[in-house]
Amino acid sequence: MFEKVLIANRGEIAVRVMRACEELDIATVAIYSEADKDAGHVRYADEAYNVGPARAADSYLDQEAIVDVAIRSGADAIHPGYGFLAENAEFAALVEETDDVTWVGPSSQSMEQLGEKTKARTVMETADVPIVPGTTEPVTDPEEIVAFGEKHGYPLAIKAEGGGGGRGLKVVRNADEVEDQLESAQREGEAYFDNDSVYVERYLEQPRHIEVQIIADQHGNVRHLGERDCSLQRRHQKVIEEAPSPALNDDLREEIGEAARRGVRESDYTNAGTVEFLVEDGEFYFLEVNTRIQVEHTVTEEITGIDIVKWQLRVADGDELEFDQSEVEFDGHGMEFRINAENAAEEFAPETGTLTTYDPPGGIGVRLDDALKEGDTISGEYDSLVAKLIIHGSTREECIARARRALAEYDIDGLTTVIPFHRLMLTDEAFTTGTHTTKYLDSELDPSAIEEAQTRWGSDSIDPSTDGQEESVVERQFTVEVNGKRFEVNLEERGAPPLPTNGQGNERGSRPNNPETNSAGGSSGGSNDGPVTTAEGERITAEMQGTILSVDVSEGDEIDAGDVLCVLEAMKMENDIVASHGGTVTEVAVEQGQSVDMGDALVVID
Repeated sequence: MFEKVLIANRGEIAVRVMRACEELDIATVAIYSEADKDAGHVRYADEAYNVGPARAADSYLDQEAIVDVAIRSGADAIHPGYGFLAENAEFAALVEETDDVTWVGPSSQSMEQLGEKTKARTVMETADVPIVPGTTEPVTDPEEIVAFGEKHGYPLAIKAEGGGGGRGLKVVRNADEVEDQLESAQREGEAYFDNDSVYVERYLEQPRHIEVQIIADQHGNVRHLGERDCSLQRRHQKVIEEAPSPALNDDLREEIGEAARRGVRESDYTNAGTVEFLVEDGEFYFLEVNTRIQVEHTVTEEITGIDIVKWQLRVADGDELEFDQSEVEFDGHGMEFRINAENAAEEFAPETGTLTTYDPPGGIGVRLDDALKEGDTISGEYDSLVAKLIIHGSTREECIARARRALAEYDIDGLTTVIPFHRLMLTDEAFTTGTHTTKYLDSELDPSAIEEAQTRWGSDSIDPSTDGQEESVVERQFTVEVNGKRFEVNLEERGAPPLPTNGQGNERGSRPNNPETNSAGGSSGGSNDGPVTTAEGERITAEMQGTILSVDVSEGDEIDAGDVLCVLEAMKMENDIVASHGGTVTEVAVEQGQSVDMGDALVVID
């Protein structure tokens, strides 16, 4: 077995992998950006190395820097987690080419074949897996998409080749929308996955989103671990996942599971992965393959008792699967609730803040995957995930009842989360009866119900400056970096005034618990005084922290109300910044790629 594993990720998934490593007696190496130098995954790891500034492209996506850390630290394997480089075949190939370092995942060849959607569709067709009508080659010309729409009908979905989680997916309902949505999908694909290739397929109107967890070893064995239902989504982002699906009967369940196994065998795939399907009117269609561990792998672990991350490590080390397909048993029901820092009543707008109170629930059937503690800050540099609450019950009904209890116990102050929304869903008839589809949240649920839930169960955010920290300290804790590696230094001094701390000493396996540190979001990672404007007129400002993906106007342009001024990416979502009224652009204060804070001026309109 490996002696030391580098986890090329951050947040709760990095800690999840580290916990599996610890149980296998494997040492762990964390990487971190400047924004994450005090994050939970850094505190948990045995070693931690700085790989760059806050911007993910310069740190968590810096392939050479990550491999260099693996070599310097003596790591003999790299686990990518999910997101970032987890589905990047180029990075997998780089690791494969590195002496004495093993890639914990499918081969780069399999990732290229199945990770890019058009190639995956071809593989699935060969394996006799049903697919939605669509292109098998990337498209670049809007006219190609218009022609496809005229042949197959609207709506269509334009999808980024390397996309996932709804990112890089744009719905086109008529020919007039094609050009703008094509550009947007390409832009998201380039920003999030370093791949601007897109393809087109028919867009199903009321499907269920069903995915099958598989694991395959290097000895030709392929097993599926049942399906998960991920149909409760907003803007194509999953919010609650469960297993097994309440929408499948036993025959359809077995048919989908075997289809997933056929597709995986056809590609000579190894390690863990997920084959996703859309199900509508009793028919199922291949959607995509996620060539990595999934956020929601936890619910499968709860109902099977199989530690998927441990098996990822064991398979990568050459072990053979110890169980046959007939030996995979399913016990009860599991649900995962993504505890995101978002305001569901404001169209799930990302929130930032400091966890002045963080007291998660416990008890039978309750599991929590997180990487932070009270006092940590989410500032918006990365995604909005605070934690994952996983519930297990003997039946779906017991699982829902247990989830109601656990969510009511979950005490978070300092920022707004989606907990009130989750509590609403556990009283919602469509969800509790299992009849919801992927369109339910965006098209059918009354928004006023979410607003009422936020008022009833939400808590007011607390100013981090009044977080109740003691004004005097005895022990001072410092973080020192030497050649990019992080070290902790503790100094005791009595009667001294307090100093800001950069981190906290850590015994292997200890929980993150420093109230002065950042985790899911981190600090800004550098100075940013914000754009300065001098022109007269109305200042259009940023409603949240993020990065400017595009600037769509120039000084002197005449604009109308509703025109897009620029596109702001915040917590992995594109947000159009639009003009509230017509006028003349007198100043553009930002440029593409620039980071902005909430309240920063973007454009001035007279």
